[in-house]
Amino acid sequence: MSKTIFITGASRGFGKLWTEAFLKRGDKVAATSRNISGLQYLVEQYGEQFLPIALDITDRNASIEAVNKAKTHFGGLDVVINNAGYGVFGAIEEVAEDDVKDVFNTNVFGTLWVTQAALPIFREQGHGHIIQLSSVLGVWTLPTLGIYNATKFAVEGLTESLADEVKDLGIHVTLIEPNGYATDFGGSSAVQSKAIEAYNSVKAGLATTEGLLPEDYGKPEATVPAILKLIDSQNPPLRLFLGKVGYQKTQRVYAEKLQTWKEWNDVSVEAHG
Repeated sequence: MSKTIFITGASRGFGKLWTEAFLKRGDKVAATSRNISGLQYLVEQYGEQFLPIALDITDRNASIEAVNKAKTHFGGLDVVINNAGYGVFGAIEEVAEDDVKDVFNTNVFGTLWVTQAALPIFREQGHGHIIQLSSVLGVWTLPTLGIYNATKFAVEGLTESLADEVKDLGIHVTLIEPNGYATDFGGSSAVQSKAIEAYNSVKAGLATTEGLLPEDYGKPEATVPAILKLIDSQNPPLRLFLGKVGYQKTQRVYAEKLQTWKEWNDVSVEAHG
């Protein structure tokens, strides 16, 4: 059965690729971007099956209006995908105040506003699926991406809590956690902080870091079957890795964390009183 899907950040990267795949298989799609001129070709190709909406997701009222517009246009919604977001590159000491506030407004608050807009619709319907584009960097960290890490850790926390809040309301919630892919994430859509020389060696070391090697980057088009399988699932997972790196490295990272917590557990218990 076809789905009715609302997706943010549809003008490039995963958002554009997935929007095209949904439409091609017959789904109805409302797709947002700050500038929708680049989506007009899909209107010409798919007509009423496709609804482009100009949206700045950092505007809460506009986000609510956009989600409601999609619901009214199509008569309902099955899936909301919070895909919009971007990266900030720089060591913690390097990042500028405005850059930090802006990326949190988009990656965290924008995700929250669209989620809040969707929930009343899904509660009234008794069904719905909210999908948040997180990252493997919402599970473990890399140096010089700490602010991006922080936004995705925040999305992970609010979404895991949300899943428990709505599990008895017929609403599914999923965090998508891609490893690196050959998209524009590190290109024109990214913010680069002003460099401090002391961190040059850390940045140089990233060239040999697992997950950032050329062979570790996935092909964006390879994600399409996984996304289609996810939105068609009757029992979708809370978390879904995309790519070969995420699960393997997460196993190692969490094994190290558990070992450290075990070694210090006597101190932890003593602190209980």
